[in-house]
Amino acid sequence: MTNPTTAIVIGSGFGGLALAIRLQSAGIATTIVEARDRPGGRAYVWKKGGYIFDAGPTVITDPACLEELWALSGSRLADDVTLLPVHPFYRLIWNDGTQFDYSNDEAQLNAEIAKLDPADVAGYARFLEYSKGVYEEGYLKLGAVPFLNFGAMLKAAPALAKYQAWRSVYSVVSGYVGNDKLRQALSFHSLLVGGNPMKTSSIYALIHQLEKLGGVWFAKGGTHALVSGMVALFERLGGKLLLGEKVSRITHAGKRVSGVETASGKVLAADLVATNGDLVHSYGLIAGSDYAARKVRSLTRKRFSPSLFVVHFGLNGSFPEIAHHSILFSDRYGPLLDDIYKHGRLADDPSIYLHHPSATDPGMAPTGKAAFYALAPVPHMGRAPVDWAIEGPRYRDVVLGRVRDLLIPDLDERIDTCFHYTPQDFADDLGAHLGSAFSLEPVLTQSAWFRGHNRDDHFANLYFVGAGTHPGAGIPGVVGSAKATASLIV
Repeated sequence: MTNPTTAIVIGSGFGGLALAIRLQSAGIATTIVEARDRPGGRAYVWKKGGYIFDAGPTVITDPACLEELWALSGSRLADDVTLLPVHPFYRLIWNDGTQFDYSNDEAQLNAEIAKLDPADVAGYARFLEYSKGVYEEGYLKLGAVPFLNFGAMLKAAPALAKYQAWRSVYSVVSGYVGNDKLRQALSFHSLLVGGNPMKTSSIYALIHQLEKLGGVWFAKGGTHALVSGMVALFERLGGKLLLGEKVSRITHAGKRVSGVETASGKVLAADLVATNGDLVHSYGLIAGSDYAARKVRSLTRKRFSPSLFVVHFGLNGSFPEIAHHSILFSDRYGPLLDDIYKHGRLADDPSIYLHHPSATDPGMAPTGKAAFYALAPVPHMGRAPVDWAIEGPRYRDVVLGRVRDLLIPDLDERIDTCFHYTPQDFADDLGAHLGSAFSLEPVLTQSAWFRGHNRDDHFANLYFVGAGTHPGAGIPGVVGSAKATASLIV
């Protein structure tokens, strides 16, 4: 479009904030309209009894993509946010007591691999070369490219073919290393963006190079401190943030949108509207449009990523032996993934991502206490129509039982506070279709041009940003999508 001067961004997740910062930095007067009482979207926060509980995401990689947002106006990320390094990146733990510390310290990592199988040290080195290649092609070259037509997809096809993008992450990893635990250690990352390691394109192996180069970080004060820093930058630039204003309608005339209406009765007009909301929900806001109704029907036929069941808890005592990020693997790697993605079964032996932020930042909990959350991937509500009001308390005990059995035998006696978050909450609080935690499942047939487009194909001034668009979920992904969307506007 030509010289827009005003913009509305629906939703203040990382993608919406990153886009709003880019637009405001370019001189476009931007208003973010957020339904909840705090900004952040999926990166919400609860502050209870001296604890800070981040809703997630909690793994910060590629800080350079964040630093770029501040550099647009000549300022620095460090002016608003303190990033703390996390080491090891992850501690992987199996039921038989095996532990594996994953980091970018080459000597330490090779020693960890050698403990599993010395023969796989050389294989890992070859895998890392592969990861470097897909990182350069899939992230550096294509990560912030808007795929608006099939021709753009065809141009990317040779690089995708070179790295056998049709193969899964697990398949490619298995071609380099033979130890089963190491195969799990090198393929689980796709779960952090909603992808099944057995099905997700091998392009997602780029995450290893991303972490090796940029490290893994945590924002002092929690992930929401990064959200607050982005809001501070946006407002210094002159942007406006409206909280507690749920958009009830995107207004339109002909092939252009004209603004939004909120549930409280506010009517806001702008030259363009961009939405960081769920794709299905966002198109559902365009009332009276046959095109939007068709888009909703089309989107609901696609494959959506699983949901999450998250238990937030505070414990009396400190736990220096527990890493910041731990992965507690089930004995059923492939079959458990089938339960989540295919069969819609709620497993009694879930794999768990355990977040222990007070390991890095003691301020996340009161003195003498520790903050945690335990996250289990679960089927979305379309695949497993669970009544979470009934099932939630039982599954909380299942999840905490895994943590107790593997790491904290006296967990029950130490609990100071505890609450949980379910797929139903994802649907109710975030408008997430089927309670999906990561929008469209990141399979090859739903990537790049096949994913949500950064600019709508019908409404010329309607834009999209976030996990449902290219390149996908995760902080670098949605920040990259904001860069792609901004490139179409400014």
